[in-house]
Amino acid sequence: MAQLMKLLVTIALTFTITTATVTTTTTKTNPTTETFALKDPFKDLTSLKIRPSRFLAQTDGKGQGPKAQNPNAANTCKRDSEICSSTGAKSTLTCCNKKCMDLSTDNQNCGACKNKCPYGTTCCGGKCVSLNYDNDHCGWCNHRCKRNTHCFLGLCDYA
Repeated sequence: MAQLMKLLVTIALTFTITTATVTTTTTKTNPTTETFALKDPFKDLTSLKIRPSRFLAQTDGKGQGPKAQNPNAANTCKRDSEICSSTGAKSTLTCCNKKCMDLSTDNQNCGACKNKCPYGTTCCGGKCVSLNYDNDHCGWCNHRCKRNTHCFLGLCDYA
């Protein structure tokens, strides 16, 4: 039994000395620490010249300063539908929430201001319809299925 204990102690000491030697050797052989500097991915992009847009580059008639023109001026209104209807001969635009909206196609203002179409429906001609099952609007607005056929999953006479 004493010999077995000597053997186990010898193995344990050998293992401890070997582990200590390996760890000190590896730390001594690699005393320098490497530093990694990340490259700036936007460094090459900063040399690009940025040109102003045509809108910003416009000047008034005298060549002085930018034009005082609002690009959204024709699209804004204040409860006045005449401004919206003046955008075209057959305009269906109406003033809703200070903006000109097309009540025949807008899902948030379908047929009337703030009339939202429910989930799964689309505004066609001012009515909320299901493009999957409506025979008058099958798949897209104003696409009628032929007589004696039905709209199913947006396809006429699907079978």
